[in-house]
Amino acid sequence: MVAKIAKNLGFPEISETIYIQDVATEEEMKTARNIRVTEGKHVIPVPTFAIKKDFSGFLLDPLQIFKSTGKGNKPYIAEKSIIRPTFSYIGNFQISDNVFKQIIEYIGEKLEEIYKIHRIIIKKNSDYNGGIYIYIEVIVEFGYNILSTMTKFKTKIKKEIERLTSMNVLDMNIIVKSVHYEVK
Repeated sequence: MVAKIAKNLGFPEISETIYIQDVATEEEMKTARNIRVTEGKHVIPVPTFAIKKDFSGFLLDPLQIFKSTGKGNKPYIAEKSIIRPTFSYIGNFQISDNVFKQIIEYIGEKLEEIYKIHRIIIKKNSDYNGGIYIYIEVIVEFGYNILSTMTKFKTKIKKEIERLTSMNVLDMNIIVKSVHYEVK
């Protein structure tokens, strides 16, 4: 199968093949097979911490993509597993700023303390693998502690962006532009 794939992609002939039996135990292979069949995910027999330090900017965990079925309908989450090693020669790998913005907006919608996200600016480090800088302007609901709300919001954003995209969040500034107060 590997030879066919390499040929179809126009790659040179495979010079060495490493079989899964050579690097994983029978128990690990059964577990991986079970996860692939029941959850539709592929398992790599390498600890995440051994890969992640070298993989900033490359997806390791399943990427959750927010999709909508039309105006007025609630978005749903579709999952895709994408893994790309640093030694890949296929070309540049980029994550659209919209991906980061959608993650931030989704988190903001789930927090009752956030009335509205006014503006999001994403800036990528010049070498791209270094991570991203995030600038956010928000409107908060009246009655909540702004400092604790922004700390919670910032923590959730950093955690989810790093989990979903494996990009390092190098710095994040959140500015509270105003407070929303609804007169009843």
